[in-house]
Amino acid sequence: MKTKSIISTVAMAFVLLVSLNMNAQEFAKMDKSPMDGASFPTSYKESNKLIKVIYSRPQLNDRSLEKLAPNGEVWRTGANEAAELTLYTTMALGDTKIAPGTYTFYVIPGEKEWTAIISKDLNVWGSYFYKEENDVARLTVPVTKGKESLEAFGIAFTESKDGVHMNLGWDTVRVAVPFTK
Repeated sequence: MKTKSIISTVAMAFVLLVSLNMNAQEFAKMDKSPMDGASFPTSYKESNKLIKVIYSRPQLNDRSLEKLAPNGEVWRTGANEAAELTLYTTMALGDTKIAPGTYTFYVIPGEKEWTAIISKDLNVWGSYFYKEENDVARLTVPVTKGKESLEAFGIAFTESKDGVHMNLGWDTVRVAVPFTK
């Protein structure tokens, strides 16, 4: 009888140990380029959004902007996955009307202007698999310089007279991409 009791106790201890290990969770550390989002209207209390972008926020970390987002090359507009743009209503980028839906948002940086690109690609890591034939719209916009340097890449929306501007900022570079209704 003692042997059965010992075997039972050992078996229960083993089951308990295994179940504790199966329930233990390992959570990843904070990403070096954390994911963020911006939308318009910007108020968190406003649920009737027109536009939203989800992107990751790389840091300069003593590196040059030109090294991280090279001029003349398609860039994912952030880090990690390419930026994901959702339109909740028909909007236009330049002369091109874009139906409501979710798209990938790329840019091609330049010294004096950037090209904004909306692509029908989805779930894209970086810009390694960018295909120009999947472009929905493109628009070239001027670069301006900000008064302060931003360590982390950021996106914010502001209202314009005929829609919204998606404002991109990093280091002292500022780019306003106009979306019209």
